[in-house]
Amino acid sequence: MREQLGDTAYAAGWALVKRLPEPVAVRLFDGIADFVWRRRGKSVLRLEANLRRVRPDASPAELAELTRAGMRGYMRYWCESFRMSTWGRERIAASFAPEHVDRLDEALAAGRGVVLALPHMGNWDLAGAWVVVTRVPFTTVAERLKPEKLFDRFVAYREGLGMEVLPLTGGAGTLGTLAKRLRAGGLVCLVGDRDLSASGVPVDFLGEPARMPAGPAALAVQTGAALLPVTLWYDGTPVMKGRVHEPVPQPEDGDKRAKVAAMTQAMATVWGEGVREHPQDWHMLQRFWLADLEPRPGSAAAGAPAAPEAEPGTEAAR
Repeated sequence: MREQLGDTAYAAGWALVKRLPEPVAVRLFDGIADFVWRRRGKSVLRLEANLRRVRPDASPAELAELTRAGMRGYMRYWCESFRMSTWGRERIAASFAPEHVDRLDEALAAGRGVVLALPHMGNWDLAGAWVVVTRVPFTTVAERLKPEKLFDRFVAYREGLGMEVLPLTGGAGTLGTLAKRLRAGGLVCLVGDRDLSASGVPVDFLGEPARMPAGPAALAVQTGAALLPVTLWYDGTPVMKGRVHEPVPQPEDGDKRAKVAAMTQAMATVWGEGVREHPQDWHMLQRFWLADLEPRPGSAAAGAPAAPEAEPGTEAAR
């Protein structure tokens, strides 16, 4: 019943919110964000704890305001996502202004395949739609959700934006398909700052241990594709900003595991700098750092942490 109610709520969002006048929808979602922030539930407290690690010198008042801005940014993602299916190509193209997109163009022109890797910042679906409209279609993966109807809605939504969507789990040959697309000179886009497997690559993120999925770096090592980290943010205008960072170099020495670890850490460093610059745009409402993860049942003695909580609409390749 709970799963069915969740699916019904998302369906209502897509059906109703996209029909509201835009100023009304924006005010509605700002109001929802402020209401949730004032109630200080589990997700808000987790976001606040994460932002405290990003801005350890912030005063309690500054941290509270930063958390409120973070909730507004998170709800902006949902408001735009519910409404984006009604946007035309011109609106999508005008709603994102990335810096250094020439790095993507040059990598695509080289024909070696490209992996664009993003953290949970800004609106990654808008960034993906912009790439489809202004550059080329691409392949991505989606976390399998329950109920299946909800997963199907997310897949249909992203496919409607022009993306090829593969299931993160339960799909036959997902990683093989991604590698095939890259070897053919295609583009793969992955949201990959949060490990959902409890077996990701150890990284230092803003000075503390965390884990991130191996997928983006592993695909680059396996196929020779260029690996380009991306960060996203808003600056108070309707247009989302972003930056395509320099390609992550593949180490010349070491085995595959060592190369993947080094490249994943390089991405974590780039993303960490982006999060420090724009913390209110990092939508991390779950446990992230290893110190915050709870032990898995039966593994407390070994100190094995559990996987972070899943969230609708997030995805990463392991």
